[in-house]
Amino acid sequence: MKLPVHIQFHDMEPSGALEASAREHAHRLESFAPDIMACRVHIDMEQKHKHQGNPFGVRIDLTLPSHELVVNRVQNEDVYVALRDAFDNMKRQLEDVVRKRRGQEKQHTVPLHGEVVRLDDAGGFGFLRTPAGDEYYFSRDNVAGTPFDHVQIGSAVQFIPEVGGEGLQAKRVSLGKHGMGEPPTE
Repeated sequence: MKLPVHIQFHDMEPSGALEASAREHAHRLESFAPDIMACRVHIDMEQKHKHQGNPFGVRIDLTLPSHELVVNRVQNEDVYVALRDAFDNMKRQLEDVVRKRRGQEKQHTVPLHGEVVRLDDAGGFGFLRTPAGDEYYFSRDNVAGTPFDHVQIGSAVQFIPEVGGEGLQAKRVSLGKHGMGEPPTE
C-alpha cells in the first residue's frame, strides 16, 4: 500500500494482536488492487446497554484512485469475527470495483421471444421456436407465472435462452409478447 494502514481503537484499550490481525487483513486486499492508497480501520467497543450481544464494531475506509469504499459498523461479540467479516465485506466491494475497471461487469441475458410449437402435456414439456427458427426445449418447471396446463401451441412467449447438455433450453418461460407491440384490435 502506498500509505500505511491506520488503526484506531475507540472506548477500548489498544491491542497489539488485534492491530496485527487488522494489518494482515488489509495487506491481503493488495492482491486484488495493488493501487490502494490508504486503509483506515476503526475498532469500537459499543456501549453494552445499547447493543447487548454485539459489543464490538468495526468500520473500514479504503481509498483507491477515484474510489472511496466503506464498510460500516460490522458488529459481533468477538472482535476478531467482526474484523474478519468487515474485511470480507470490503474484499467483495473491492472485487466489484476491479471487475468494473476491467469491463467485466456481469452481463444479464437478454430475453428472447418465440412461439410454442409442440407440447407433451403428459410428459410436462414442450418446444418453442424463435423468429430465427431456433427451437428450445422447456419443461413444466420452466414456466413462470402461468400453470403449464394453460400453455397452448401457438402461444407467444418470452424466455431466457440457455445451452444445456441436451441442446438449447428455455428458462423462465412466460406467456405474452412482453412489449413486442401487440397488433391493434378492431
